[in-house]
Amino acid sequence: MNATLIASLRQQCGGPRDGALLRFSLGNALLGGGDATAAVDELRRALAFDPTYSAAWKLLGKACLEANQPQAAADVWRSGIAAAAQRGDKQAEKEMTVFLRRLEKP
Repeated sequence: MNATLIASLRQQCGGPRDGALLRFSLGNALLGGGDATAAVDELRRALAFDPTYSAAWKLLGKACLEANQPQAAADVWRSGIAAAAQRGDKQAEKEMTVFLRRLEKP
């Protein structure tokens, strides 16, 4: 099922529906399928379309962690907190703050 979804989403990339939501969905599917590295790439593309997309920042941090890149995850969540604050997305801002604190806890 996940491979079919990923293939379907990839077919839409570069077309008229390409955008932050499509790339976020593809990144989410890739992460769910265990390909954290490819998920990181797609989530970064989602943020290129919309740098204030809070959910993409949150998921990108998670993907970085799963790709064994804890410093990148921390950097992503810091940027995501700023983006969420700019957008007024208090819930995402709080969640990423908690994720960052847990990651930085000794």
